[in-house]
Amino acid sequence: MMLSIENLNAYYGQAHVLKDVSINVNKGEVVVMLGPNGHGKSTLLKSLCGMVDYRRGKIVYKDQDIIKFSSEKIVNLGITYIAENRELFPYMSVMENLKLGAYSRNARKYEKQNLEKVFSLFPRLAERKKQYASTMSGGEAKMLAIARGLMSNADFLAIDEPALGLQPNLRVEVTKIIKEINKQGKTILVVEQNIPQITDLADKLYVLEEGRITFSGSKDDALSNEDLKEIFLGM
Repeated sequence: MMLSIENLNAYYGQAHVLKDVSINVNKGEVVVMLGPNGHGKSTLLKSLCGMVDYRRGKIVYKDQDIIKFSSEKIVNLGITYIAENRELFPYMSVMENLKLGAYSRNARKYEKQNLEKVFSLFPRLAERKKQYASTMSGGEAKMLAIARGLMSNADFLAIDEPALGLQPNLRVEVTKIIKEINKQGKTILVVEQNIPQITDLADKLYVLEEGRITFSGSKDDALSNEDLKEIFLGM
């Protein structure tokens, strides 16, 4: 097992956001976390990546409990967070944004190799190396955010709502790219609200509601659950 989260509780001030959350992710899997907006999905990813101030429970990555680790140390271990709002540097070029993704100790020596991989996955970015991030379309900016995450040379990608705000054809394209990234050996935990295409990726699904896991199972288990199909899978 690559990642095991056990009885994770997370807080923003006095607000108890995650309540005894437990999930497992095996090496090479794509695990999808579904749930309504504002119920803790992003907090789960941020907790994994050391971006929430107060957490208790266990987050075990490659046999190490990392719950007390800094974000920098977690990145160096091989986990990267790709934010829902992209968090690009708007007045830097595509190339400058990508190179900033390779800032960690582990990533610097692989920068050239990872640039080649990124441009093979995202040929549009290769065509727009000098373009400012602020002038890109929503779909292009999302692709740049994912590409910058890949520049970290991480083994484990935590991707927050990759299809949010995109047109249906771009949702399909982003989903295909995530599938291709997984085929290249990356383990992926992705959160979404209710995107049917995302189920095609999933080795395992969880549903998070009001800070608690209310469903866990395979894609087939999810598709045989009528309530889940209607509410979260749009079917």
